[in-house]
Amino acid sequence: MLNQLITDSVINGVVSLPSFFICVLTALALGLLTALVFTAYSYHTGSLAISLALLPPVVAVVIMLVNGNVGAGLAVAGTFALVRFRSVPGSAREITGLFMSVSLGLACGMGYVGLAVVFFVIMGATVLILGKLRFGEGSRANRQLKITIPENLDYEELFDDLFEKYTLCHELVRVKTTNMGTLYELCYDVRLKDAGISKAFLDEIRCRNGNLTVICGREKEVEMI
Repeated sequence: MLNQLITDSVINGVVSLPSFFICVLTALALGLLTALVFTAYSYHTGSLAISLALLPPVVAVVIMLVNGNVGAGLAVAGTFALVRFRSVPGSAREITGLFMSVSLGLACGMGYVGLAVVFFVIMGATVLILGKLRFGEGSRANRQLKITIPENLDYEELFDDLFEKYTLCHELVRVKTTNMGTLYELCYDVRLKDAGISKAFLDEIRCRNGNLTVICGREKEVEMI
């Protein structure tokens, strides 16, 4: 009954003060919960969490200001939600979170408070379960290995015996010259036999490459160094 009263009020273009507070506060609560859900099992920035929390009430107010006109509301809210983020690198998970926040705000702005709550419960539970199960993620033993060697070393089979000893599989994906061509940087994708990075593995590589730089980590971590 309450949901129907709020919906009729918004669509008719006359938003009472109680309806306004119910829609906005519900959107804010759902936004905060959405931020918690999408930052639970992944690396994230504070700005992403704040954006996910505040987008639903912002979109809800925009929808109410255009008297429930979904077309006009989506045009304005979509601009707010996406134009700011299109030039900033973001994962598919972050983009999905932004769309979910916009959807919750749209539902609350249209007065479908109950529908918004049900939608959040279904999607939030799904995201948490998939995150807990690490659905779709590669093996935790997958690593990116970067080895620097002098230019006078032949890298073709230099580390093959070490890879045979410590990894399940390996692939040389990139060779790069550094330090005015006096050094080579070899980049490998490897799957370690153990999820942990063995100190013995790194020590044996250092003995082969003249104790030059060796970096081993997940792809994002290695690229940031």
